[in-house]
Amino acid sequence: MTPSEMVIWAAILLLVIFGLKSIQIVPQSEAYIVEQFGKYVKTLNAGLNFILPIINSVQHRVIILERQIDPQQINVITKDNVEIHLTTAVFYRITDPAKSVYRITDVNQAVKTTVTSIVRSTGGQMEFDEVQSKRDFINERIMDSLSEACSVWGIEITRTEVLDVSVDEATRNAMQQQLNAERERRAWVTKAEGERQAQQLKADGELYTAQKQAEARRILAEADAFATQTVGAAIMTNGQAAIDFEIMKQQVISIAELGKSPNTKLVVVPTDITKALGGLTALFEGLKK
Repeated sequence: MTPSEMVIWAAILLLVIFGLKSIQIVPQSEAYIVEQFGKYVKTLNAGLNFILPIINSVQHRVIILERQIDPQQINVITKDNVEIHLTTAVFYRITDPAKSVYRITDVNQAVKTTVTSIVRSTGGQMEFDEVQSKRDFINERIMDSLSEACSVWGIEITRTEVLDVSVDEATRNAMQQQLNAERERRAWVTKAEGERQAQQLKADGELYTAQKQAEARRILAEADAFATQTVGAAIMTNGQAAIDFEIMKQQVISIAELGKSPNTKLVVVPTDITKALGGLTALFEGLKK
């Protein structure tokens, strides 16, 4: 092989190597950072890409899949001076690979530090009961504040979660005692309320009974008054006959009541009962006239 042929084959080999080096196939889950003499040039996204070998080079391969930071437990002192432990989880993904490479050294550690600061600031403005009942509010607060802080690093926060809220043993015992006292107080209140309602119902029943008895007495009084008025009118109209009639009627009623008594063994009928009954018949005839 002549020297000229060797040069030609060497040139062809270099062209092949140059062509292969210029082709960059980027996976869907990654992005490549290209530098030119140590300076950032561009980002290669998923698919087939071309660069200038020797001049340009791929220096960083960044995974852009969504990832989760390991759950971390953060100590927080609430507004009412209760020390609690919040366990949080954060999910994020890289949206600008260049910023995640050149603006921050350790993305995970940066996110953890920012989450700790935000959680402590948020929890310190709330009382313990609010922390327990407003986890959604804390999640939203972490999400908004963290997204704003991490945007300069080319990171998008996709989800934040408060997994657990715990306290130390002494605080837990104090809370349990307070809870037991509150339950006992509610039980006494419920019992007192039940007794009050029972007394109210009893009083309402007695009042209803008294009202009905008064109503019955009123009706009887009106009936007696009407009967007296009727008898008085009869006396005014028929004179002595009406008086005799009323007396004989009372005698007959008394005899009938005496006969109904279970203790009555012997009923004494006046000798003039026939006369009384006859008088009633005569009185009826007189009243008809």
